[in-house]
Amino acid sequence: MADVINVSYDTQIPNNVNLSSDRKVLKALEKWHPGYLDWWNRLIPRNLQQSMVYLRTAVSVDPKGWAKFDYLKMPDYRWGILLAPRLEGRTIPCGEHKGQPAWQEVPGEYRNLLKRLIVIQGDTEPGSVEQQRFLGLTAPSLYDMRNLFQVNVEEGRHLWAMVYLLQKYFGKDGREEADDLLRRSSGSDEAPRMLGAFNQETPDWLSFFMFTYFTDRDGKMQLESLAQSGFDPLSRTCRFMLTEEAHHMFVGETGVGRIIQATVDAMTRAGLTDASDINKVRDLSVIDLPTIQKKLSLHYTLSLDLFGQEISTNAANAFNAGIKGRYMESRIEDDHLLKDSTYKVLDFENNQTVEREVSALKAINMRLRDDYVKDAEGGIGRWNKIINKAGIDFELKLPHQAFNRKIGAFAHKPIDPEGQLLSSEAYSAGLSDWLPTTSDGDFIESLMQPCYEPGQYARWIAPPRVGIDNKPGDFEYVKLHMA
Repeated sequence: MADVINVSYDTQIPNNVNLSSDRKVLKALEKWHPGYLDWWNRLIPRNLQQSMVYLRTAVSVDPKGWAKFDYLKMPDYRWGILLAPRLEGRTIPCGEHKGQPAWQEVPGEYRNLLKRLIVIQGDTEPGSVEQQRFLGLTAPSLYDMRNLFQVNVEEGRHLWAMVYLLQKYFGKDGREEADDLLRRSSGSDEAPRMLGAFNQETPDWLSFFMFTYFTDRDGKMQLESLAQSGFDPLSRTCRFMLTEEAHHMFVGETGVGRIIQATVDAMTRAGLTDASDINKVRDLSVIDLPTIQKKLSLHYTLSLDLFGQEISTNAANAFNAGIKGRYMESRIEDDHLLKDSTYKVLDFENNQTVEREVSALKAINMRLRDDYVKDAEGGIGRWNKIINKAGIDFELKLPHQAFNRKIGAFAHKPIDPEGQLLSSEAYSAGLSDWLPTTSDGDFIESLMQPCYEPGQYARWIAPPRVGIDNKPGDFEYVKLHMA
């Protein structure tokens, strides 16, 4: 029999895990709540906190009708604990415990490994909100501002999801880890976020859309892997988080697509067909395609680093223990044990990129990264269709996986976007052609002027095809409080 699907509002914390009858955990979460609200209220400019935003709030975990839309101030959003329904008879899908009943409590021998996975996932959620904290001040439309704030509140809810697991299942040190999730801060010198991509700046809206396309896609891959976990509460938590994560990637893909559409439309009106004539395109107050490629290359490579080392004993241990699976584990046709299986990984030997067979267990990270690359390619193809339809000879591409890496076999290697090894001097000379420069950033920033009229959009981004919740084009998605 499945757990309760609808969300209960009988406590300060909406939930579908019967918090009202779990007084110890409820008390711990209520103690953590003020610190969370303080973090939130210090995060986003006050006038935006006081604005009325047309937000989607989960009222159920039934995929056929799980949310409602309404105006509310972001600090009043009801963050809560939502788990997908418990599947009767679920078993551990992989590793040495494959086929055994899924754990409802933390298995003692895997406690520390499991806790670390939860903490790392939890740390990314507030990190992204911190990176995006000032973007509302330069929103290109109320539609985009609303989408930003929807992403923000859902990342906040994902933090709550991980904190619940820490508070309920890991005792005193779990409560300490939950407090540390609010202590660390993106880009801080003293207490930065745990993963490098979450300490980068998100200075403009093109960066935001690339982040939600590429980095949130890494989140999708990680959540899907954790949804395979033999620890059932983690699996159920991630299964519901994936429902919300899909919207974040939609925001990213359509956002970049709308920027491309505005660029090619402006070029067509001006009679321009040469995408490489950057200055002429920029004179149209749109973002040129080569700069969009640079931003793509940056965010893609930063996201690749989130998968860690290509060969990883820790990833092998997590899989073997059954606490983290592979992407779509149930669809893979093998024994789900990987004792004698091999997998091809990219490596750097004798000053060249090579592919070699290694133990599939130790190549778990590489396989997940390969799945990520395939998943990311879809949106690139759809962006290129916009360019091709306009008759412009330009193609966006994912750079080689060895380019601009800081982690793994290719870390700090002078390899260009085509995968060619260069001299250090040639590599340094080419960086300004491959990655955003300060002047590129200055130009994009010059376009970041707010457009707050309902139904109006900044020149550098096209309107969406369909409004959120099927609202008309001039719908007031945010009722601004500008005092």
